Amino acid sequence: MSEGEKLIPINIEDEMKSAYIDYSMSVIVSRALPDVRDGLKPVHRRVLYGMYDLGVFSNKAHKKSARIVGEVLGKYHPHGDTSVYDAMVRMAQEWSMRYLLVDGQGNFGSVDGDSPAAMRYTEARMRKISEEIMADIEKETVDFQLNFDDTLQEPKVMPTRVPTLLINGATGIAVGMATNMPPHNLTEVINGTVAYIDNNAIEVDELMSHIKAPDFPTGGIIYGYEGVREAFKTGRGRIVIRAKVNFEEVDGRESIVVTEIPYQVNKADMIKRTADLVNEKKIDGIANIRDESDRNGMRIVYILKRDATPNVVLNTLYKFTQLQSSFSVNNIALVNGRPETLNLKDMIHHFVEHRHDVVIRRTQFELRKAEERAHILEGLIIASDNIDEVIALIKASKNTDEAKEKLIERFKLSDIQARAIVEMRLRQLTGLEQDKLRAEYEEIMKLIEHLRALLADVNLRIALIKEELIEIRDKYGDERRSQIEYSGGDVSIEDLIADEKVVITISHAGYIKRTNLSEYKTQNRGGVGQKSAGTRDQDFLEHMFVATNHQYMMFFTQKGKCFWMRVYEIPEGSKTAKGRALQNLINIESDDKVKAFICTQDLRDKDYVSTHNLVMVTKQGQVKKTSLEKYSKPRVNGVAAITIKEGDELLAAQLTDGQSQIIIAVKSGKLVRFEETKTRPMGRTASGVRGITLKDDTDEVIGMVTVNDMNSEILVVAENGYGKRSSLDDYRITNRGGKGVKTLNITEKTGQLISINAVTDNDDLMIINKSGLTIRMAVEDLRVMGRATQGVKLINIKGNDSIAAVTKVMKDDPAEVELDEDGNPIESEAIERVKPVLEVLEDDGAADEDDEEEEEIEDEEDVDDTDEDDSDE
Repeated sequence: MSEGEKLIPINIEDEMKSAYIDYSMSVIVSRALPDVRDGLKPVHRRVLYGMYDLGVFSNKAHKKSARIVGEVLGKYHPHGDTSVYDAMVRMAQEWSMRYLLVDGQGNFGSVDGDSPAAMRYTEARMRKISEEIMADIEKETVDFQLNFDDTLQEPKVMPTRVPTLLINGATGIAVGMATNMPPHNLTEVINGTVAYIDNNAIEVDELMSHIKAPDFPTGGIIYGYEGVREAFKTGRGRIVIRAKVNFEEVDGRESIVVTEIPYQVNKADMIKRTADLVNEKKIDGIANIRDESDRNGMRIVYILKRDATPNVVLNTLYKFTQLQSSFSVNNIALVNGRPETLNLKDMIHHFVEHRHDVVIRRTQFELRKAEERAHILEGLIIASDNIDEVIALIKASKNTDEAKEKLIERFKLSDIQARAIVEMRLRQLTGLEQDKLRAEYEEIMKLIEHLRALLADVNLRIALIKEELIEIRDKYGDERRSQIEYSGGDVSIEDLIADEKVVITISHAGYIKRTNLSEYKTQNRGGVGQKSAGTRDQDFLEHMFVATNHQYMMFFTQKGKCFWMRVYEIPEGSKTAKGRALQNLINIESDDKVKAFICTQDLRDKDYVSTHNLVMVTKQGQVKKTSLEKYSKPRVNGVAAITIKEGDELLAAQLTDGQSQIIIAVKSGKLVRFEETKTRPMGRTASGVRGITLKDDTDEVIGMVTVNDMNSEILVVAENGYGKRSSLDDYRITNRGGKGVKTLNITEKTGQLISINAVTDNDDLMIINKSGLTIRMAVEDLRVMGRATQGVKLINIKGNDSIAAVTKVMKDDPAEVELDEDGNPIESEAIERVKPVLEVLEDDGAADEDDEEEEEIEDEEDVDDTDEDDSDE
């Protein structure tokens, strides 16, 4: 160790901590975060001030970027020419800044991520709005500080008239924190600021009526408003931005055309990534992608395949590509040199406070200058009033100093006034010039009076701030670029699935699938049917119904449990596919079986679930009504839907609106009809009350219908193919629990009752045999007949086959009929064979209308009628 040196031992942890804190504070304060007052980071402030120094104003010629960068680098920002040039370039890019601060000439890059030309090739100058940011900087409105080598002064902040932080936003990564502020529309921001000035107690919600949402330079659609509201209120939030698209026909093909993309998305990268996803088969339905953007605007064309659904492809693009992106708002800015998270009102408050400070300092400066000028004018006026004496006095003096002293002594002037008189030119002695002096003095005195009033009255200052803001708004304000879609939200899986009609089939052994309704053709009544589903030995199709992909599917098992699924979650299969075992889709017990199903709308809609009920019926005739709300939160393992007594099982469940009529039919051919209001609502675990009295131990309920439309008709079908359509009025309303009235004359030929449905002429029928054959026919082909008749033959039954299930579907396409060479319909042999049977068999065992009238039961025999929900709800 050299003589005189001294070693001080320091703990390395403390030294690193201290050095790192110094470094991090330097980054936070002097590099990465904007000042809340002018919305600028040091580098941007220095670029603008460097241009101001050079005199590169908006009305002057452009100067080489290298000249500007050199000025800034050499005087104020010694951190590398790249950082300065990059900052200046960004201020000139119309896809980066909402309101450009630099007017660039030359190649300043592109939205495809192309680099700008080198600074020696490009030129730049300030934009008009930048001059508003530096307006009055020469009037001591802001504090200055020494530059890096203490040779020059630079402003600590700009005296901006424009709320730059809000209109252009900011992005920066510091140490341990980052900022990400979105840009906004200048017109909206100034309207909001004026509203704040008028009422300092204004709430963020009221400010949002003026400043509706961020406004991005690239336009696009702000999808959903919750993130915007969160960001405005707390300073943090996630804003989803979608591209602006429309559907067009290009070269005879359906196409998606994108005209605006989300903020900060690289167009070329987005297109390349989309093409990769199409090639990897992760996105279906796109045949070709073309970028047709030019100087007139952006245009990206996604040409679709012929079988693609445009909306589904678009939602897939939103889900997997940057056609939808999010902007994570994090409003951190420097307030008095300290980083703070700010909400909308905070940012406006700090800007208004800064403007107030600038106006005070500017007024003080102007007042001082005005008073100094008035003082000189007073001396000049005294001199002009006594001009002969003044001239004589000056002529008699040996030098300037003596003349000044004599003037001071004679006219009681100040040193400044005396100097002004001595330096006065001869032309100011003319009468015209003397009048000008007096006029100027009067003007100056009025100005001084106004400036003093301004300093004395805060309301005058506030009015002036408002006036200047409105002037800025009128000069630079424009329309919003980003649209707001208030109802939007995250892309859910159902947005990627077309909401098409499908047929759900469930076999006796519990195999389920969904098939497009278009696969089923309409046939004439009496046809032999098409081969529908491949089933295993001894299995047959039991349930069939029509739904749409986005609906909710509720399964009720014979043991009384309820399971929940979306229709699109049911595996898709062709008409001849077996389907998937229901046990693989829901956690159903091995000895349980799905017996009933409900298709509902959105179970998350509180209004919907609170106004709808589920009505259930068991094979033994128990009926129960429960609010749908009780079933809106099902679990993987299901929830209890109804308590089933020993020897009984759940048979059917229906959705009602509280004003329906319930019809229950039994195998022996009887039916009971009563008002839904006769059954009071119960909890999920109740077992219900008596709905119908069975004929004997072999009898059982075969179905339930709920009716809202009193013009509906009742269609009943027996297992050997006979069916009949009767008017609803044929079945009079009774109390629940009766034995019912005859609905179809049951004989050996008809077989027992198998199905009951409420139908109109607008329905078609799907009939499924136990052998797997299906037939579709129009209800309007069946005429209405009396309730006690045997009916007509609906389908030919071969051998020991019988009907397994009947369901109604909405009329879709007209019946497809084969034509012969002359264009006449060809009738199948089956139709020819059943023609004689189509006559009504009213004389065959027709019953007397009053025969076996219902026996009304006075005691309603409530069974285990508890309203308490079980513990697993």
